[in-house]
Amino acid sequence: MVNTLSLITEKQFRQQVIDLAKLFGWKCYFTWTSIHSPRGIPDLVLCRPPRLILAELKTIKGKVTPHQQEWLDLLEQCPGVETFVWRPSDWDEIVAVLQREVS
Repeated sequence: MVNTLSLITEKQFRQQVIDLAKLFGWKCYFTWTSIHSPRGIPDLVLCRPPRLILAELKTIKGKVTPHQQEWLDLLEQCPGVETFVWRPSDWDEIVAVLQREVS
């Protein structure tokens, strides 16, 4: 039996996360093409004050590169910045994170 999550491309997954984020009132940014950009910046920037999320998106089998991990490690040290590596199998967590309100 084929795991349908393994058939989702990163581009399709990104659009699903963006659609969900917009549903919950987040402003979304992603770099359309990173040809001339430094390597490793997370795929998505999501902002809904007072929260700021930077998320690296991966397919089920995708691996975080050393450059990506370096950026994630640096960003984790910034107060108020939330960082994640999300895969299609993390959908329930993604929903919970994006709908959470800060009190």
